[in-house]
Amino acid sequence: MKIIFINVKKALSRSGLPDLDYALNPYMGCYHGCIYCYARLYTWIKEIRENWGEIIAVKKNLINVLEKEIKYLRRGIVGVGTITDPYQPVEAIYRLTRKSIELLLSHGFHISIQTKNTLILRDIDLLTKHKHSVDVGFTITSLNDKKSRIYEPKASPPSMRAYALKQLSSKGIDTWIFYGPVIPGYNDDLDTRIKIIELARETGSKILIDRIHIKKFMYNRSHPLHKILFIARNYPWKRFIYETMKLCRKYNVDCIPGFAEPSKNKTTLDSFIQ
Repeated sequence: MKIIFINVKKALSRSGLPDLDYALNPYMGCYHGCIYCYARLYTWIKEIRENWGEIIAVKKNLINVLEKEIKYLRRGIVGVGTITDPYQPVEAIYRLTRKSIELLLSHGFHISIQTKNTLILRDIDLLTKHKHSVDVGFTITSLNDKKSRIYEPKASPPSMRAYALKQLSSKGIDTWIFYGPVIPGYNDDLDTRIKIIELARETGSKILIDRIHIKKFMYNRSHPLHKILFIARNYPWKRFIYETMKLCRKYNVDCIPGFAEPSKNKTTLDSFIQ
């Protein structure tokens, strides 16, 4: 892994995601290197974009910029890790995520964290102290460690993410599971869905479901997802979401569909994530 350092003009950006007012990403690029990740498309440094998972930019002046911004910004909900994982390994060294969270919480902001890394347990003291102003989501696409390694090669194994989820939930922290992307032939099977729903029930977590979003870089014949693109385009997503929601009701778990057909009366994740 190569680490570079950059300066930024802004720490917080306006978020277009549902229920989030701001977005905070302490790093650019993500070591986890998930093969389906399209965050690279929103990364302006070409070297990082073209070597996804290998180069990480540390925003070295982030905390100083954030200290200035919070003096005049309206209080709201900050999504931490909306583009790259805030608890990827470099966080163990530079601690920008923890410092940012401490600063935001001390100034009355609510923090919503999404991660695939158990490093978040390092900060369980801080998150527990402010549990009424924090929620934490783990991306869990499958609970099969071996299978997950193919799609999420350098993220914490899902079994360890499940462990971390249980630890945070046991402290009274509001938790959720991001079951996405759903990839035909990988994690759309009944067994995977039941195991994720059972984990959500055990931890009192809600589930956000999102399908795979087909992006231009996947059309490269050498890309691992190229072979499923036709299947994904023609997949019976409506039936899948209907059956999954039915399972959620059976287990008394709150599930939010992210790829239901957009309508004028209902906001879905697809309205914001394209």
